[in-house]
Amino acid sequence: MASYRILHRAGAAKSAEMSTVHGVIRTPVFMNVATAAAIKGAVSTEDLESIGTQVVLSNTYHLHLRPGDDVVYRMGGLHRFMDCHVPVLTDSGGFQVFSLAENRKISEAGVTFASHIDGHKLFMGPEESMRIQSHLASTIAMAFDECPSSRAERSYVEESVARTTRWLVRCRAEMKRLNAMEETINKEQLLFGINQGAVFDDIRIRHAQEIAAMEMDGYAIGGLAVGETHEEMYHVLDVTLPHLPADKPTYLMGVGTPENILEAVARGVDFFDCVYPSRNGRHGHVYTKRGHLNLLNACYELDNRPIEEGCGCPACRRYSRGYIRHLLKSGEMLGLRLCVLHNLYFYNHLMEEIRASIGRGDYQTWYRQQIEGMKG
Repeated sequence: MASYRILHRAGAAKSAEMSTVHGVIRTPVFMNVATAAAIKGAVSTEDLESIGTQVVLSNTYHLHLRPGDDVVYRMGGLHRFMDCHVPVLTDSGGFQVFSLAENRKISEAGVTFASHIDGHKLFMGPEESMRIQSHLASTIAMAFDECPSSRAERSYVEESVARTTRWLVRCRAEMKRLNAMEETINKEQLLFGINQGAVFDDIRIRHAQEIAAMEMDGYAIGGLAVGETHEEMYHVLDVTLPHLPADKPTYLMGVGTPENILEAVARGVDFFDCVYPSRNGRHGHVYTKRGHLNLLNACYELDNRPIEEGCGCPACRRYSRGYIRHLLKSGEMLGLRLCVLHNLYFYNHLMEEIRASIGRGDYQTWYRQQIEGMKG
């Protein structure tokens, strides 16, 4: 079983240690997104270890389609399949209910999808999601939920959240059954519940209270960074987090920019994930403490400086902005690989600095200075 221990507090911000069957996670933590059991940008699990990755996140829906969760199971689970030596979190497939809105049908039983690959029909409900994630043998499984649009009508959000709560009850029961089976690879798989409610304060609070009473291994806040403003997102965190258990980890799903992370940590969030570091890196956009740079811009053609002075990532230790720009302009894979490595290192190292600041007790002042500096 996992244990979660808060080490330091600075206002609402907290640093903690979470012990799992696959190792200790030090929070706040950014999870590097390996959607199909790999980071886009030719980044290996060996690379991830070298840049300080603590947790890898993989996608249940995509791995169910390719190569098939049964294949991963027969290969010994995701850790053996990827040769990964850090904890792995798998999402539930629930976000695809949101992102594939034109190709879905939601019922009490679950969701019928049309595959984005070849259009064939597939069904996923709470039990199916738990079975797939058990096959994947991740460290942390996410409950199956619906992610309603932040702009959805109140009546729809109320119905959706009530169904998500009923689904969570089914997820918990199925996870307990699966973890007790002899053939299950990871019999200590953890389950996080997900809070939903769009931007309605009372729905968010009520749902947080309902799922808090279910004593999950951790709690996520979903349905944010999907169209609402940053101010609305921060407000949802302000009203929701106080109603989730203080002695359990909290996870803000799909967020976000460095500024978003700094603000959310100040409100008490532990876990983060986002595709920005790898997606933006593949297009030559890189993060620094003075804001982000577009290395495709002509001003970097003769720039001999690293992406960021003092950065210890594989790109900055050896290569110049000018050289990386040349690689990107020439279509060389190395260019986007170096940018992705830099961005992931930047995010992972930012989390190290966040934890250190919380440990010193000066986070509330420090994080505002960081945000001001990132404005360039």
